[in-house]
Amino acid sequence: MHPSFQRLLLVRSFVLMRRLQRDRRGVAAIEFAIIVPVMLVMFLATVEVTSGIAVDRKVTLVARTLSDLVSQSTSVTDNDLKNVFAASYGVLTPYSATPVKATITEVFVNKNQVATVQWSKTGTVTQSGSSATATVTNSTRQAGDAITIPDGLKVANTYLIFSEVSYQYQPTVAYFIPQAGISLTDQSYTRPRQSLCVLYGTTVCPTN
Repeated sequence: MHPSFQRLLLVRSFVLMRRLQRDRRGVAAIEFAIIVPVMLVMFLATVEVTSGIAVDRKVTLVARTLSDLVSQSTSVTDNDLKNVFAASYGVLTPYSATPVKATITEVFVNKNQVATVQWSKTGTVTQSGSSATATVTNSTRQAGDAITIPDGLKVANTYLIFSEVSYQYQPTVAYFIPQAGISLTDQSYTRPRQSLCVLYGTTVCPTN
């Protein structure tokens, strides 16, 4: 190859490299392609965390609503408890009430400040559209079972309405939260308001 041609080729290559170095066309598209996946991940993570926090807050409200409604009664039946469970689950709107499981228990604190179960019922819900139907069954807590409560609530010869709520939160995007979901739980204690205790299946306040 002739030396002059080599020099010409070298000069043109140098000029082309300088032009490419100064050329900013397409930079925005490249930066966008790099940033979008990161922004998308951050957005989806924010949505999941925000949704989880909202459901957790509603689980707390369900627990408080359950104990509050039952504590306002002097006695309850299974039908009463079905209505209470169904009404409490309405707090979860717009989230599904199907993953929720709740238990309502009456606790008696004896003169020795030992807390025992008087009665206990578990409620689950079947949701169809905007309506929810609750089913009441016996809970795993049996009458007479000892139960642990906060020391501040151990007032001798008093009763407590104790609610427990659990919710299996299922993520929309499984990359950020385990696909099996996260169990959200809360509890609430309320003292009977209208009488010494809330009767269930008896005519006098039990003291077992």
